[in-house]
Amino acid sequence: MTVRAKPAAGLAIATIVKNNGHHRDVDEEGESRLEPNVGLEFDSAEDAQEFYNLYATKIGFRIRIGQLYRSRIDGSVVSRRFVCSKEGFQTTSRTGCPAFIRVQRLDSGKWVLANIKKEHNHELEHPGEICPSRIQRKIVTPTPTPKSKSASVLSTRTGLRSLDEDGPSGILDFKRLKREKINGETRSEPYKGLEFVSAGEAYEFYHTHAANTGFKVRIGQLFRSKNDGSITSRRFVCSKEGHQHPSRVGCGAFMRIQRQESGRWLVDRFQNEHNHELGAPIDASERVSSKGFKEELSHGLENMDLVESNGGFSLVTRSRESKIGSDWYNELFDYFQARQAEDMGFFYAVEMHKGRAMSVLWADSRSRFSCTQFGDAIVFDTTYRRGSYSVPLASFIGVNHHRQPVLLGCALIAEESEESFTWLFQAWLRAMSGRRPISIVADQDWIIQHSIAQVFPGTHHRFSAWQVVAKEQENIGALLSMNPEFKFEYETCIFQSQTANEFEAAWNVLINKYNLRENTWLKDMYRMRKSWVPLYIKGTFFAGIPTDGSLKSYFGTILTSQAPLSEFLIRYEKALEQRREEERKEDFNSFNLQAVLHTKDPIEDQCRRLYTITTFKVFQKELLECYSYVGIKINVEGAISRYLVQKCGNGDERNTVAFNASNLNISCSCKMFEFEGVLCRHALKVFQIMNIRELPSRYILHRWTKDAKYGILRDVDSGGASQDHKALMSRVEEIFVGKTREVRGLTNIDKRTLKPVSKFDDQPRVMLWQSVVPTILVIPELTRLAAYFGSSQSICQ
Repeated sequence: MTVRAKPAAGLAIATIVKNNGHHRDVDEEGESRLEPNVGLEFDSAEDAQEFYNLYATKIGFRIRIGQLYRSRIDGSVVSRRFVCSKEGFQTTSRTGCPAFIRVQRLDSGKWVLANIKKEHNHELEHPGEICPSRIQRKIVTPTPTPKSKSASVLSTRTGLRSLDEDGPSGILDFKRLKREKINGETRSEPYKGLEFVSAGEAYEFYHTHAANTGFKVRIGQLFRSKNDGSITSRRFVCSKEGHQHPSRVGCGAFMRIQRQESGRWLVDRFQNEHNHELGAPIDASERVSSKGFKEELSHGLENMDLVESNGGFSLVTRSRESKIGSDWYNELFDYFQARQAEDMGFFYAVEMHKGRAMSVLWADSRSRFSCTQFGDAIVFDTTYRRGSYSVPLASFIGVNHHRQPVLLGCALIAEESEESFTWLFQAWLRAMSGRRPISIVADQDWIIQHSIAQVFPGTHHRFSAWQVVAKEQENIGALLSMNPEFKFEYETCIFQSQTANEFEAAWNVLINKYNLRENTWLKDMYRMRKSWVPLYIKGTFFAGIPTDGSLKSYFGTILTSQAPLSEFLIRYEKALEQRREEERKEDFNSFNLQAVLHTKDPIEDQCRRLYTITTFKVFQKELLECYSYVGIKINVEGAISRYLVQKCGNGDERNTVAFNASNLNISCSCKMFEFEGVLCRHALKVFQIMNIRELPSRYILHRWTKDAKYGILRDVDSGGASQDHKALMSRVEEIFVGKTREVRGLTNIDKRTLKPVSKFDDQPRVMLWQSVVPTILVIPELTRLAAYFGSSQSICQ
């Protein structure tokens, strides 16, 4: 390398000749070395690095490659820093030395020295005693630079251009992040579009920004691909985010990054506003460093902390912290023991971690019995995650035969980790005697998805609709609100597609038309389409839980977000009693009231006698609607006939119905029966055409009938010999006998209406309540008693 400089503005003229690896100075005007000054110009960043390296050798220090900056437009490197090797504090040998130079790329492709700091805060070694640092030749500058005269000779010429403007802003590519404040330079701020090589570098950058601003950072939520489980998005939040700890105030500041197809990470959301006072900037010597943060460890980042070790920092698995206050457990256990004394079928379980209590699950005997009848489709309700709730309550909700929400268990979530959710689902499964649901509605969270797949294999997991809508607003909200045509086509694709081919064709047209191929969120949602698109959901039984997720919350507004634990237990009991009273009223109405018939079709009368009033109204609506449809036979294959059923005057609303005349099997492309368990108008139209006057019993699900709760209690536990089951039966018998005495004192009821019965010598004694006199159901005490048992006719082992 040959450096020549012309005398100007007091700048010394010197020539530095590099020959066969040796360096020698040629002093032309009494100067012994070429000093770096603002305005020096170089052919490339590598030349600038080599020049600073030679200068450092003469002065008595070594250099390292520092920060780089990239263009917002094309991602090319526009600025670089070269620093003293003692810059920073990440190892014991560093002293936070501020010495550096920064070079900036010009429009011509050359590089100019834009900033310099010559002062060191440590003793320099004797000039000439330091061997030049090895030059890293892999400094990539995408913008082409003028070719040198020889491939083996690089010339660097000085210039005296002054810089009238600051360097261009760009996308930071932190190959080596530095956290210490650099004197004389403005610290880079996060912004949407900022790009990083890895999630670790993004974390370190945000951590540095936080330290300079005056707040601390926590690792927030992450999202994973359903295909391979790889992380696709992460959030880094202010340490005061949330309300689970007294020190937290619900701060909304955060930075979210998304993984690109290239493997890089892009800031796609950034909130810089805090709702609390910021502290003083943290001194560089006191900051936590994440040296050793590796991208391959990022799958476990949510369970990691940084701890100091030998002057550096490394990742270790953190001790799990509970959102449940330590003083809560005593109150909860007192409540559980009191309930267990009253209800021997009451179940509760506590997750233990290193001798410490964590998450808690409980379910009374009524909830456990309800699960035997209505546990086929459940909602895992985690409403507390949507806001700042004092009590992290999660509940398992089913749908009863009146289409009301029914409680199947409650839990307090200590922490939102896969370990915690897996334990919770396993404990709930044990409480429900191993009965796995057919389907479950739960949050679109990778941790919950994995836990469900592990504990409930074969169960269809459907995403909570509110979460899908929220993510839509985050990722394509602007397009939906500003482009009505896109919104119409998007909603038509999602909600109107009748077949998988139809959906995929419409989706591809939508993606291509609006140039959304690179939208990461849409790619992920397409891969997970079977968990949220109605077309794929309707083939699975969900007990009619609406696809828009509008199932009424079990606890409603009774449990407010700010209710403390002491008030929570009181409100919980009140909510439970209120819901069960509503169920008792519907039980009473179904047995004592009759819906009005609107046709003379025997099928309508058949279903009125069997269905609860609420379910009958759903069926009756479909029956009445079928009179507005026509059915055309389009194909016959043996005993199977296919009909095209469409609404009169509306050719767009059409479905295909297959009917087997040999066994009266029927299926419709709308999948209403598969999804809801009630025959649709299209199937009923074909039954009318075929003159079928009574529905086959398989099309009247027992769970929707008036007798749905009158099942055999031994189904609660298939083993029949568990201690929990025997305790439950003992308590049922005890309460039943006690209640019958109270009833005898109130009314003149024939003793035949209440009979103790022995059934099978090898089975425990059972109690049957036989409704001989219909008016017995009018008596409130008996109605409440039956509802308490989850049965108003029979309770058996």
